Amino acid sequence: MPLTERRHRGQMPPTDMNPGDQAPPGTPDTGETLCPQCSGSGRLKGRRCANCGGTGMIIAGVGGA
Repeated sequence: MPLTERRHRGQMPPTDMNPGDQAPPGTPDTGETLCPQCSGSGRLKGRRCANCGGTGMIIAGVGGA
């Protein structure tokens, strides 16, 4: 069963993801990296970066098989 389907059925707790995240925090084979839109500052044009939620970091896939 896909991850999103399990969430909708209440089998998994909701996770906080930002628009720039490729996966929820703690997903295997992922890690934090600098947000490509704000370059890790958390700010963009004087405002909180919407891509990373102001953290300066996004969750992205690492490695590969």
